[in-house]
Amino acid sequence: MLKHVKNLSILPSIFITLLLSLQAISAEQPDSKLISYEDIFNLEYAASPQVSPDGKYVIYERRAMDIMTDGSRVNLWQVNVDGTAHEPVLSGKANYRMPRFSPDGKRLAYLSSLEGDNQLYILWLASGKTSRVTNLQNSPSDISWSPDGKSIAFSMFKPGKATHIFKEMPKKPKGAKWAGKAKYIDQMSYRSNGGGYTKAGFTHIYVVPALGGTARQVTSGDFHHGGVINWSKDSKNLIIDGDRHNDWQDRPLESDIYQVNVNSGKINPLVKREGPDRNPRISPNGKKIAYLRFEDKKLSSQNSNLYVMDSNGKNAKNLTPTLDRNVSNVHWAKNGKGLYFSYDDHGQSYVAYVDLKGKLKNKLVKIGGQSLGRPYTSGDFTVADSRALIYTVANNQRPADLAVMNKKGKVIQLTQLNEDLFAHKTLASVKAMTVKSRIDSRDIEAWIALPPGFDATKKYPMILEIHGGPHAAYGPNYSTEIQLMAAKGYVVVWANPRGSTSYGADFANLIHHNYPSQDYNDLMDVVDGVIAKGYVDEAQLFVTGGSGGGTLTAWIIGQTNRFKAAVVAKPVINWMSFSLTADGYAYFTKYWMPGMPWEHVDHLWKHSPLSLVGNVTTPTMLVTGEVDYRTPMSETEQYYQALKLQNVDTAMVRIPKAHHGIAAKPSNLIQKIGNILAWFEKYKTHEIKR
Repeated sequence: MLKHVKNLSILPSIFITLLLSLQAISAEQPDSKLISYEDIFNLEYAASPQVSPDGKYVIYERRAMDIMTDGSRVNLWQVNVDGTAHEPVLSGKANYRMPRFSPDGKRLAYLSSLEGDNQLYILWLASGKTSRVTNLQNSPSDISWSPDGKSIAFSMFKPGKATHIFKEMPKKPKGAKWAGKAKYIDQMSYRSNGGGYTKAGFTHIYVVPALGGTARQVTSGDFHHGGVINWSKDSKNLIIDGDRHNDWQDRPLESDIYQVNVNSGKINPLVKREGPDRNPRISPNGKKIAYLRFEDKKLSSQNSNLYVMDSNGKNAKNLTPTLDRNVSNVHWAKNGKGLYFSYDDHGQSYVAYVDLKGKLKNKLVKIGGQSLGRPYTSGDFTVADSRALIYTVANNQRPADLAVMNKKGKVIQLTQLNEDLFAHKTLASVKAMTVKSRIDSRDIEAWIALPPGFDATKKYPMILEIHGGPHAAYGPNYSTEIQLMAAKGYVVVWANPRGSTSYGADFANLIHHNYPSQDYNDLMDVVDGVIAKGYVDEAQLFVTGGSGGGTLTAWIIGQTNRFKAAVVAKPVINWMSFSLTADGYAYFTKYWMPGMPWEHVDHLWKHSPLSLVGNVTTPTMLVTGEVDYRTPMSETEQYYQALKLQNVDTAMVRIPKAHHGIAAKPSNLIQKIGNILAWFEKYKTHEIKR
């Protein structure tokens, strides 16, 4: 700014000070063409699309970040299937979610916090008039219209009476301030990540008149009922799944399919066997029920198949016996002749179709865009008449938009929710890469984000970002975290090492009772593959990952000192302590471990990153949510203290009010990625080599 002023002495000193201040401020300002932390509050994405019964338009949840509440704002919008008339249906400060059309298409049921608490409402679409249907003390969910349009079913938690074994507590004097009543806990599942300590009570199914009235409980017993709620064609019965066995707490994956009479509450099991049967979907004519099922072999990764049976529970048939992928998100075709479903393949989510004879049509469309933080597989879709699919678009440059594909394969994008934010910005480009594992020559897929303004003749610092799970999948998907890392000048690589899903059951279970292990070698092969391309500074390698990726990060720095710095997020550090402190211990000890932890101490210690802490010299930051019950804070604290005892440069970042999903709040996503990058910047050589 000052270079055009030849003689500074002619300017008043106060003006010179002002110019110098402005110059300093300008130098500190981020490049407006690059993604920034502030942009996180401006992200939007589409979810839960619902097609009108006449097939002419879609109502969907338009989800946006709210800078004032540090949460998400969910409004309902509609758009015609030809892309015209994109306009709000219900919009404002309140959240409006879970839209469901009545069978005749004239009304829309939805949930809203409009009046403070979460309640069920009905919107008459022609007149725009709204009625509050329920006055409930707890939040309803899983809403479902009866075929005759007279009733709506939903699930809701019903509080129970807390148990107390000690009954001789003296009476508190008036005005006295005591510490409070002790919690008496005697159930196996006593706390959950994101839900806190479990309250006494159970989730049940209720039915309420669509014109409003008293909600009536339909299910009974000390069991949980929820999830997908189906109505029989005559509106007399409900089809649900659940586990109504007395030992349900000790059966973490078990579920059966039941028919519940709406009037009497009588419950009739339709599928009752060892192994999970779940997510029932009744056919348009009411004669068939589709559902998901697998034979439980107690493996850490197991793929569900799509089954169909008669509505009385007989003649079950597997429609996807040859598809070695996990089936999810099932929808009947409108003509009832087949079903659409989603599955992951090689790090990408797709929609497929199978007819009732088992003839399969794969990869009709790619779906994605709903994992804003990291590049996980994701996506949503629904089915309209004439075999049209409404789905969330997969794009590594944008979060989820809506598109429609008609029966001829023509695609029309219906929304562009983030063009106002990203159209004028330069984002990282994403390239695919495959390397051969040196362990067994398997193909290991990876993706590379190149920073904006990338010059292949220069050498850049590199970040290896590792997915959690460990049975999950990354892919060429949109990721705010990856984009922010690249905007800071890093080449970023992410991969699907052995254990990842979307490559078949055998590939996923290579780490069954063997994690971490050769997945470490796969990741090192990926790092070497990127270095071989010639644009990475081998002296500036960084590594991070969350959950299972945090565990692998800690494992990596116990095996090698090739990384300049590491950030270990929400990890498992010690499998012994994790097995008896995590919220899902009934599951983890049965599926992730060869037996009870005290019977396999040597095995668990052999795979614990803590066993390698004596080798660690890499500067390491730890990042975990303060109310994480999945990989509890005690895991992080163990590693932090061990590193301190080793005199390793280390720091611990505790994200406030955050559970295992650290990035659930926009400000926490910023704090997570900001601390990671700040730690790496501390050790980064800022000059880019040529």
